[in-house]
Amino acid sequence: MKKEYQYILFDLDGTISDPATGITRSIQYALSFFEITVPNPEELTKFIGPPLIESFKEFYHFNDDQALLALKKYREYFVAKGMFENYLYKGIEELLQTLKEKGKTILLATSKPEPFAKQILEHFNLTHYFSFIGGATLDGSRSTKTDVIRYVLKSNQITEPGKTVMVGDREHDIEGAKNNGITSIGVLYGYGSKTELQKAGADFLASDIKELMMLL
Repeated sequence: MKKEYQYILFDLDGTISDPATGITRSIQYALSFFEITVPNPEELTKFIGPPLIESFKEFYHFNDDQALLALKKYREYFVAKGMFENYLYKGIEELLQTLKEKGKTILLATSKPEPFAKQILEHFNLTHYFSFIGGATLDGSRSTKTDVIRYVLKSNQITEPGKTVMVGDREHDIEGAKNNGITSIGVLYGYGSKTELQKAGADFLASDIKELMMLL
């Protein structure tokens, strides 16, 4: 028997929209400040999803100060152009509309800074589907997916973990859901591999948006 979810938390990048062009160009811009050239943007898609400061440290071994400066340079390009070099996954708006019509409570839980997430949803005219838009803070005080999910749940006084699910494409989404005691669905059309999502402990996997709709 299929579980009935009332509260559905969605990740943004790699789940609702494909931000690869804007994010990789923003990363290239930031790295160029450090005289690091990455001609192939495909190499930078690993930055999509996790908190950026962590990724600059992991992939380029930046120290704290360098990672903060890289984030500042990233945002210079991202705010001016990169935010909108982005497109919706085919079928995602229909999914949101169907869930809304069924009376589901749809919420956003993204590691992207909340002001940027709001602008992106407005750009795609999706804001009206969401009861709440939750993201990271610009100052980094709330940055992990675990913290973002906790913030979304607390802000909306959601106290029924059995009726709550997190939908995302990376291990951070799955781990964040587990750390908050809620179910997780890993989507395979984004930027996380099946192995990554399974290793993180995803409760369910959806290969495409049609399959995601069946799970929800």
